[in-house]
Amino acid sequence: MNDKDFSTPTSGGVPITDDLVGRLADEAEEGYEVTDLRRRGGRRPMGSAAADVVPVRLDPELRAALVRRAEHEHISASEVIRSALRAWLDVA
Repeated sequence: MNDKDFSTPTSGGVPITDDLVGRLADEAEEGYEVTDLRRRGGRRPMGSAAADVVPVRLDPELRAALVRRAEHEHISASEVIRSALRAWLDVA
């Protein structure tokens, strides 16, 4: 075994102590300036507004065909579906 102490939890290698928790809680209670907060990635926007998730049931044969097409085109199954819908609905 190595000499690491696994009894103290860490966050990114920094030990989480009662002092650290207290300082972070005090900071949070004072509030944050929204413009100073770091933006975390996330998905890129699609189209003119936030995209909706639309669940769809596929029979096994259709699902297999979708996966084959996505692998052949080197794109996601979602992109295959979006492309097919755009073409079928004549939407850019």
